[in-house]
Amino acid sequence: MQRLNPARTAVVVMSLLLPGAAAIAQIDLTGNWVALYHEDAPERLPGPALGDYLELPINEAARLRADSYDPNRISAVMEYQCRPHGGDYSMRGLSVPMRIWEEIDPATQRLVAIHTRMAWMEMERTIYLDGRPHPPEYALHTWQGFSTGVWEGNTLVTTTTHFKPSYLRRNGMPRSAKATLTEHWIRHGDYLTVVTYIDDPAFLTEPLVRSSNWVLEPNARMIPNSCTPAHEVPVPEGTVPHYLPGENPFSREFSEFFGVPYEATRGGAHTLYPEYRMTMGDVPTPPMCTRYCFCTGLGNC
Repeated sequence: MQRLNPARTAVVVMSLLLPGAAAIAQIDLTGNWVALYHEDAPERLPGPALGDYLELPINEAARLRADSYDPNRISAVMEYQCRPHGGDYSMRGLSVPMRIWEEIDPATQRLVAIHTRMAWMEMERTIYLDGRPHPPEYALHTWQGFSTGVWEGNTLVTTTTHFKPSYLRRNGMPRSAKATLTEHWIRHGDYLTVVTYIDDPAFLTEPLVRSSNWVLEPNARMIPNSCTPAHEVPVPEGTVPHYLPGENPFSREFSEFFGVPYEATRGGAHTLYPEYRMTMGDVPTPPMCTRYCFCTGLGNC
């Protein structure tokens, strides 16, 4: 009877196990996560003012679209109601909590994908981790897009394409269907940081970089979220509230209220960097804060 070589057997067994080990021995992102709104809380919770394009690397096409936006559109146009956020903005808006779970292949025990679910409009997203390619450009576009991911050390790097058109900010700042979203998911103990990079050749001149932080909350409850479209304001059928170029009466309101130069509020990549401050000259002292002065989270906005 031929005996097995223990050393050779061990090598064979390890060679079978190692390919799958890389797929399962990564940082665990599963659980219920609650957003921390200490970054950009006034923008993300009550929402930005009309005309607030501060530090957005936008082009003239984006500026023109945003200037035409009338918030009454949501109340007057039923098709605009009950819409989920786009997959990029869902990480920024009032979407808490977020639940993350894994999809495991029952035969190989390999990690196929992770799924996320947001409470707002019950948004669900799938991030494939099995190496599949992105579909062709003409494939279906959805609110959450098509996401794939790879592990770089303990960081999950995801790429999302095939979005439906949506917004970068809730004041009409558009994001096109051509956008690509890159995210870095980084866990530190019970905290999760998600850094996002949005490339949009239609509306951005360079990537828009933002981040959000989350804390693990095992007791967070995911409640159902239902929405029924309704005619909230009396308008003639087919009306889409908007402003023609140069006719938005609120475009300077943000600048005047906070004492920020109007040119700075118009955005553009050049306004992102410290050198731009040197071109602003003497800026008047803004009035005493009366709006969102201590807005740092859900409890005080």
